[in-house]
Amino acid sequence: MRPIRAACLGTATALVTLLACAPVAAAATDDEFADAKGTDRVITLIGHLAQQTRFPVNPGGSPAAQGDRTVFRSVLFDLYGNEVGDTGGTCTTTRVDNGGAEECVVNYNLPGGQLTVQGMVFGNLNPGPPPSFDNAVTGGTGAFDRARGSVHADTIGTGTRRFTIDLDR
Repeated sequence: MRPIRAACLGTATALVTLLACAPVAAAATDDEFADAKGTDRVITLIGHLAQQTRFPVNPGGSPAAQGDRTVFRSVLFDLYGNEVGDTGGTCTTTRVDNGGAEECVVNYNLPGGQLTVQGMVFGNLNPGPPPSFDNAVTGGTGAFDRARGSVHADTIGTGTRRFTIDLDR
C-alpha cells in the first residue's frame, strides 16, 4: 500500500497493502515462489485488507495532516484463490495538498522468503477508491535474496487490490 479518511480503506495496502498489479502474468504458486531466485519473474497476487489502524496527528476527525500514519496487514492470494502469504506495512502522510501523498514501507511474506517494498503513493486524499501506484522492490530474503524490481497495485474492490510484482534478476 491511503488517506486517513475512514472512507478510504487503505494505503498502499496492498502493496500490500496488497501488491495489486494490473499486468497479469502467471498465478503465483509455491513452485513459482521457490524458483524465483535468479530468474526474471512476474508474480500476480490479490490482497485482501485484514487490519488497518490510523494514527492521526490531530485526532478527533480533524483533516489529514503531515505525519499521519497508517499501519496495515493484508492476506495475499494467488489467482486461483489459494492463500499464499500476507503483507504488512506503514504509510506516513508527507503532503496534504494536491490530493495528498504518503511514503510507504511494506513487507510481503511469501513461500520461500520475504520481499521488501518502498515508495510513494500520490492522490491518497482524493475522494473515491485508493489510487493505483508503483513502488520499488528494495530487497528480500530466501528465494528473493537481493531481489530488485517493482510492484504495481490496483484497487479492484473495497479492501481488495491486485499486485503485480515484476522481479528483475
